[in-house]
Amino acid sequence: MDNKSEVRDFLTTRRARVTPEQVELPGGPGRRVPGLRRTEVAMLAGVSVEYYSRLERGDLGGVSEAVLEAVGTALLLDDAEHAHLADLARAANESPVRSRARARSRPVGISRALQLALDSVTAGPAFVRNGRMDVLGENALFRALYSDLYALPERPVNLARFVFLHRELAEAFYPSWSIAADINVAILRTEAGRDPHDKALHDLVGELSTRSDEFRARWGAHEVRHHASGNKSFRHPVVGDLELVYEAMEPMGQRGLNFLIYSAEPGTPTEERLRLLASWGATPATQEARETRQTAGRHPTNDDARREDTTR
Repeated sequence: MDNKSEVRDFLTTRRARVTPEQVELPGGPGRRVPGLRRTEVAMLAGVSVEYYSRLERGDLGGVSEAVLEAVGTALLLDDAEHAHLADLARAANESPVRSRARARSRPVGISRALQLALDSVTAGPAFVRNGRMDVLGENALFRALYSDLYALPERPVNLARFVFLHRELAEAFYPSWSIAADINVAILRTEAGRDPHDKALHDLVGELSTRSDEFRARWGAHEVRHHASGNKSFRHPVVGDLELVYEAMEPMGQRGLNFLIYSAEPGTPTEERLRLLASWGATPATQEARETRQTAGRHPTNDDARREDTTR
């Protein structure tokens, strides 16, 4: 992705949403731009107008962490947005050699040990995904929860494709489809800043932009997100409504992957429904259908990649 365009669009959209009143500056009628003026951001950040204008044109070459922090504070950026701006600056200053090295280290799957860790989680759905929203590993309860997704032929299964390209299924599954759509796009946008040379991500964004007006509009908003913990609502076709909490973590030594576990509050109807879901997912017919789809669409693990390297 074009780093300068990303920087320009991100900074201009952030500036447009901050009102003078939010940063204790005089507002009033007659302002020709939404949000702050460049001169106001420069003053708040303690840099010259010329220097800030250079940044907003997309040139982050040589910018210091102190300046990035000051600009982020002036624009009222949250933690995810501060990190995104830092990622954009790193990409602007990264050498081609380093970019290629990072691309080679990108995980293509998960290790057997990580899959065993997933399988050991039996009380709630658990899965590992990358920043492109590809599910690289999951436990039995996650497959049962996302049964409609796993019934589709695409592998690896991708949560963003499910939301935007299988809209009818997704709207039935997510009680608030709009929130699910916003989250998926924000995670993809965050990944685009963290790893701007990921061709598979470029291809995915291009596909979704071409096939979904809803995705294209959200992508242009440049929202980013750290998906660390929170609440999720689902409507499963067999067991009904589920209200879950989730925690996400990054496996050590596997930068770019997220290990997420969904849980039910003890004593709630959702806890009982998860037990019903586990029983339904363990029925012979359900298991057979799932295993057939898994075999047909199996995606490589890091162990597979290592074995392939040793045979060359």
